[in-house]
Parts: sequence; structure tokens; C-alpha cells
Amino acid sequence: MLITENHWIETPAGQMKVTALRPAGQEHPLPGILWIHGGGYTTGMAAMVHFSCGMMLAQKYGAVVFSPEYRLAGQAPYPAALEDCYAALRWMNSNTETLRIRPDKIIVGGESAGGGLAAAVCLYARDQGEVKIAMQIPLYPMLDCRDTPSSADNHGHVWDTKRNHRGWAAYLGELYGTDRVPKYASPSLETDYAGLPPAYTYVLDGEPFYSETVTYIRELQKAGVDASIDVFHGDIHAFDALFWTDNSKEAREKLCEAYERIIGKES
Repeated sequence: MLITENHWIETPAGQMKVTALRPAGQEHPLPGILWIHGGGYTTGMAAMVHFSCGMMLAQKYGAVVFSPEYRLAGQAPYPAALEDCYAALRWMNSNTETLRIRPDKIIVGGESAGGGLAAAVCLYARDQGEVKIAMQIPLYPMLDCRDTPSSADNHGHVWDTKRNHRGWAAYLGELYGTDRVPKYASPSLETDYAGLPPAYTYVLDGEPFYSETVTYIRELQKAGVDASIDVFHGDIHAFDALFWTDNSKEAREKLCEAYERIIGKES
């Protein structure tokens, strides 16, 4: 059983709520997962963690999950969301004893835009040299502000080309459509992926983020990073939320296999 906690932490814009899920009766330090919600950078909330793979990992492996209520694009465009999520990561890393999490097993993950932010946080953490991340889990991540072969003319379910353009335009603000977009806003613009944490993800072959997800994993592998991906057939973005489907069940099983290989079965 998991218990829910609410923490308030300092960010560059003031205080931010972080929702935490912790195994009841915790007796020793556990892996800590920063889990970032999706919503195209424009919608969503920290409470979505209750329906996420982050919660699944907490239930199955006894991790402590932290979900930040980061600023959405309607409140402030880039770099607001990245600043908030990185502040949550630094807070976790600086308070491992109080939060009862293991400093050697800090994980960053999320879905969709949250997956894009997870990748951006990992890039930023590597470059800042402040926090060592044990694993990244950017599920079907929103990584590339440019049109890709799968996002350019996509009419899939839940998320499509029009929604993708609107999401990026809101998130990037005046940077949208220019050559001034930073890699921390759109991690697909990075050219050096060396030194990033081990990664696992999955994606459907008919959804908008298929191409950028596959490319991200390929670039990580080329840089010598332990990175793997599973591709399933379909065009329903956030398909893993459909718990009853075969694709969703298999995807979650594959995620667990990767988690066990990188982090371990025992907390």
C-alpha cells in the first residue's frame, strides 16, 4: 500500500507543490523516482502520478515517487517547466536522508511531455554536474520541436500534428519556429549524448512521437549509453493508460524488466 504526502519546495519562481507516493511502513531508504506528468506542456497535474507507471514501479518495487506541480506553458513558457522539475530533482538529491531515498538510485521518468522534460532534466543534470541519475524512463517522449517523419502528418488518436504544433508553440513562446531553441527545451537538438543515464522507453509505431523516440534511443546507444526501446503497433498516444489492452500489459512488463536490470528487484 502507498501513502500520499505533499511537500512544498523552493523553485526559481517561488514555492511549488510536490506530491509524493511512499510505501506504507517504510523501514529503510528506497530508490527515489522523479515522475513528471504529461499533457503537451499545456495541461496536466501532479495528481496524474496516481495513474502512471511511476506509481506502478512504487507498488511493485517499493520506490518513493515524487511528482512536481510544474508550471504549464499557459502560466509561463520555457524554461519554467524545466526549472521547476530540475528544482525538484535537486531537492530530492539534497534531502535524501530526510526523504529516506537512496542517493545512488535516483531515477527520472515521465510520459509524453513529461518524458520530454525527463530527458531535458537528464541533459541539464549531466551538464551541471550536480546530480547523478541512475536511470531515465522517458516514455513516448515529446522531444523534437520540429516536424519528424511520424509527427509531420499524423492523425492518430489522443495526440496528432495539430495538437503537437499548438503544444510546442505554447511551450516555446517567441522561440517557436526559430533556430534559437535550446537543447534543454527540445532534447532532440542535442548533438552529444555521452554521459547520460541508462534509458528505457516504449512507443507505438503510429503515434506522432515514434520517430523522435526511436532516434533518441539510437543516439544514446551511439554515444555508448545503455539504452533500449520496445515498439508496439498502434496509433493511440499514451496507450499504456489503457490498462486492459495487451499492448499496455506487455509494455509495462518490459518496463519492469528494464527497471530490474538497471536498478534491481530489491530496494
